[in-house]
Amino acid sequence: MSESIWIAFGIVLIVEGAGPFIHPKGWRNMVAQLASQDDNQLRRIGGCLFVAGAVMILMFG
Repeated sequence: MSESIWIAFGIVLIVEGAGPFIHPKGWRNMVAQLASQDDNQLRRIGGCLFVAGAVMILMFG
């Protein structure tokens, strides 16, 4: 189980690092747009991502 967690963490780092590595200008613009959102909008986005991740884990885990 411990090995699976490290593999999952590594995959997350690869996916998160792909955006700034492949298209840094577009990534910077996206981050700037997110930074300009109000707190409630960011909570909705975070909640949707959280639920989507939990559903994927339940389906494939």
